[in-house]
Amino acid sequence: MFLTIPTIMTWTRIFAIPLIVGIFYLPEAWISPGNKNLVATIMFVVFAATDWLDGYLARKLNQTSAFGAFLDPVADKFLVCACVLVLVHLQRTDVFVALIIIGREIAISALREWMAQIGASKSVAVHRVGKLKTVVQMVAIPFLLYDGPLFGVINTHWWGNGLIWVAAVLTVWSMVYYLQKALPEIRARAH
Repeated sequence: MFLTIPTIMTWTRIFAIPLIVGIFYLPEAWISPGNKNLVATIMFVVFAATDWLDGYLARKLNQTSAFGAFLDPVADKFLVCACVLVLVHLQRTDVFVALIIIGREIAISALREWMAQIGASKSVAVHRVGKLKTVVQMVAIPFLLYDGPLFGVINTHWWGNGLIWVAAVLTVWSMVYYLQKALPEIRARAH
């Protein structure tokens, strides 16, 4: 099931990355900085929404697959990490936040791969704190991409910055949680 509707939607998150990044490199003669922010924000929100929709459709259309289960979190991680790097480049978030978020994604992905190899992947299955971390990231990132007053009331830079730090804390918390779950297996194979 390499090219089902849900899998194609997952692929769009990966193909969206150069579009979202590229918008910030367009000349200002073509598009104003404010419009760059708006377009990047809309693209991120639309493509991030496919994360929920592709899973829903996979179940509804009975098109779940091992490949889709692999690709879905990879697409999410690529999209989030790329946008966090753009935000660091634009000086809208701290490099320390990027190191926490990207470092955790690498560490937990490697941990899950190793746990799957030893047949213990259930102990590092996705947990509520990991899901909460993802939700907070998915709200913080568009706020920081937009980087302006929303509806003349909401200071998206302030809220985005606060939420991305909350996401960083949840990121560390979820990493500690998964490492604790894996610790018995790690200790058993330490020699």
